[in-house]
Amino acid sequence: MGGAGTVSSGSVERVRAALAAAGHPDTITEFPAGTRTAAEAAAAVGCAVAQIAKSIVFRAGGRAAVIVTSGANRVDPAKAAAVLGVALARADADWVRETTGFAVGGVAPVGHVGAPLLLIDVDLLALDPIWAAAGSPRHVFRTSAVELCRMTGAKVAAVAPSSAAPTGAATAPASREG
Repeated sequence: MGGAGTVSSGSVERVRAALAAAGHPDTITEFPAGTRTAAEAAAAVGCAVAQIAKSIVFRAGGRAAVIVTSGANRVDPAKAAAVLGVALARADADWVRETTGFAVGGVAPVGHVGAPLLLIDVDLLALDPIWAAAGSPRHVFRTSAVELCRMTGAKVAAVAPSSAAPTGAATAPASREG
């Protein structure tokens, strides 16, 4: 494989190693057509968009804050910031890659190059199985929200905007947006 494939391969292997270290089975699957957005991932896997665990990355100072939410939801940055106890700002694609080790569209909830702040959307707990990015825009792994909580130690909270809130809440570029 050439340049981009090598980076993706390393990222996928980092996720594979993180899953193994956590005692999670290797459920990584590759979909050559891509799984960059929640809709693409759901179509490839054959599940509902809500079952895609998309990772939205924000800046929390110099650290990444990764909010893992249902593919059917958006993230309310104010709610996430309140739960994490930090100010959140938008993150661009270069910063996401630098701080997480993953390209946008492939940000996994495990296997980061640095220790991010992690938060899991409570709505994912009602769904089983769920599918999360596995280090590239072509790879996902099957898991459950309970397993994600166990593996990551992430807090769980309601992060979707309330129905009374504006639907245009800002989200940072990250995995599974769409």
